[in-house]
Amino acid sequence: MSEPAPGAGAAGAPDAATGVRLKKPAERVQAELAALGLDRRVIELDVHARTSQQAADALGVAVAQIAKSLVFMVNGAPVMVIASGVNRVDEGKLGALAGGRVRRADADTVRQVTGYAIGGVPPVAHASRLPVYVDRDLRQYELIYAAAGLPECVFPLTPDELIRATAGHVADLRQE
Repeated sequence: MSEPAPGAGAAGAPDAATGVRLKKPAERVQAELAALGLDRRVIELDVHARTSQQAADALGVAVAQIAKSLVFMVNGAPVMVIASGVNRVDEGKLGALAGGRVRRADADTVRQVTGYAIGGVPPVAHASRLPVYVDRDLRQYELIYAAAGLPECVFPLTPDELIRATAGHVADLRQE
């Protein structure tokens, strides 16, 4: 599979390195990556990748290399879990770590606390500061890919960069 080319959207300022215009949500992610000191670029895929499988197929990587950003409510407060694309999150394990009763956040809550719609939620650049838990299974890969604000936008990073950028707590969250 060929390497996806950085894409262009109609909105947004040109990326300084590539000269490509990013759409506003992806532009926010790109700006946050720069603010965090990460020399990483948002990639616009040729397809909308709303699932980990679709993103992996578009990138030509293993589904496990996709870092999916999920929002849960713990005792009514939002938390983010960044999980490997092949894993389901064990809500019991998350509840034990976060100290409360867990349920998945609905689409409106996800948009309100992150600023993004489900299918494009990045691990950074949120509307609200969230506690973050990172699936330890992501650490087995040299490079992983996360959503960049839109279903067609992703960015590569290392697991250590992800952990530093999110101040995430690494944990075993995989449902057995």
